[in-house]
Amino acid sequence: MNLFDVYPLFDIAIDHGKGCTVWDDKGQEYLDLYGGHAVISIGHSHPHYIEEMYRQLQKMGFYSNSVQNPLQRQLAERLGKISGYEDYQLFLINSGAEANENALKLASFYNGRTRILSLEKAFHGRTSLAVEATNNPKIIAPINANNHVTYLPINDLEAWKMEIEKGDVCAVIIECIQGVGGIRLVEADFMQGLRRLCDQYNTVLICDEIQCGYGRSGKFFAHQYLNVTPDLITVAKGIANGFPMSALLISPKFTPVYGQLGTTFGGNHLACAGALAVLDVMEEEHLVDNAAEVGNYLMNRLRSEQLPHVVDVRGRGLMIGIELDQPYKEIRNRLVKEQHCFTGCSGINVLRLLPPLCLTKEQADDFITRFRNVL
Repeated sequence: MNLFDVYPLFDIAIDHGKGCTVWDDKGQEYLDLYGGHAVISIGHSHPHYIEEMYRQLQKMGFYSNSVQNPLQRQLAERLGKISGYEDYQLFLINSGAEANENALKLASFYNGRTRILSLEKAFHGRTSLAVEATNNPKIIAPINANNHVTYLPINDLEAWKMEIEKGDVCAVIIECIQGVGGIRLVEADFMQGLRRLCDQYNTVLICDEIQCGYGRSGKFFAHQYLNVTPDLITVAKGIANGFPMSALLISPKFTPVYGQLGTTFGGNHLACAGALAVLDVMEEEHLVDNAAEVGNYLMNRLRSEQLPHVVDVRGRGLMIGIELDQPYKEIRNRLVKEQHCFTGCSGINVLRLLPPLCLTKEQADDFITRFRNVL
């Protein structure tokens, strides 16, 4: 049997990693400014994470959600405190797409509606409603194209107001920093206006914090820069540093009903151990503060260097977009092959930086040197 060929791959096999560095199976070292799509939050192979995962696996990796799992309650308590949402409820699942699916489903149960508003260039996942809310027709199969979603421009409150005032909108789903969409930032006035409109028309406000959340922006959640409180918050990627896990943070306005939501693997013992270890490290090593400090340092340096082909640098914390005056492909490939540095990409001309939150200023300087060498 062959693998189903769905990804264009670099001819590189990563063998191991430590912190913000990875090595391939030939021993070549790489600076990792992408963190596996923003998944590696506390760094590769953090010793505390390894110890806690090993300790839990020696006891039990998985059992059904039909019995109590004290690790889930520990995680809910810790996550509530660090994020500032102690009065919210937690539902644990497995992937970002699944978190958004459950958020949209819960919103529809709440107000009985079926229409969704999403940003142009949004990315919310590849399953059912999540992919329908993703503004990319190439990945929406005919079976998913069910006319539930209207895409609207970023920061154009009047356009959103016209749709919400129709009174039939189930949910508004927003990435406060768009990832796949090119590191575009939602403005505070726009977001606060959406909050008021959602309150007025009983529409559910969902913040997709799957890529921009969990400390990456320099606050625990990116929407916390905008002084809004969403009804539902979805998280994934960095929550367990590479172990598949996601979560839905649910406002007290929602009342749980047996049978409405469910999961087989979500919130399993091993995933919870990983997520608790991540919170340990984030708190002990002050990684949210580090993301803010090093991210601002890196963006300021990128802007001040006046590098050729760079037309804009934008982002928050360690979620950074470098817009180029040409397609990113050649520059990104040369960064990997010649400078041994991984970055991501968005659209056709944006390099996307999503390093582990433990990135140092010295490593940021190292990246700029490597980047300059390929420009």
